[in-house]
Amino acid sequence: MNYYQKHLFFCTNHRDNGKACCAANDATSMRTFAQLYLRDQGLIGPGKYRTSTAGCLGRCAEGPILVIYPEGVWYTYSSQADVQLILDEHVIKGQIVPHLLLPEAAETPQ
Repeated sequence: MNYYQKHLFFCTNHRDNGKACCAANDATSMRTFAQLYLRDQGLIGPGKYRTSTAGCLGRCAEGPILVIYPEGVWYTYSSQADVQLILDEHVIKGQIVPHLLLPEAAETPQ
């Protein structure tokens, strides 16, 4: 049994070289929003859910990035509404949000 039902990783990596990065897309505040949203519903903690920040997840140009485990589902988002939709549909209800999924690695242009 997993310590958490689901573990959400928000990439918050910052790049100083001017290239795309999740930090430049408000990723830290989106992680904070997710943490508070789930906490307000009593869904944070052992046996429930956890949100964490992550360093670079290697898909900077497609960010900001959110990965949910144990499923290993990769999402992108552009607003708080997108994050809330992922939380409501995927995390709480167990339904994938297709239009926010990142393509599989084999489908990603190099």
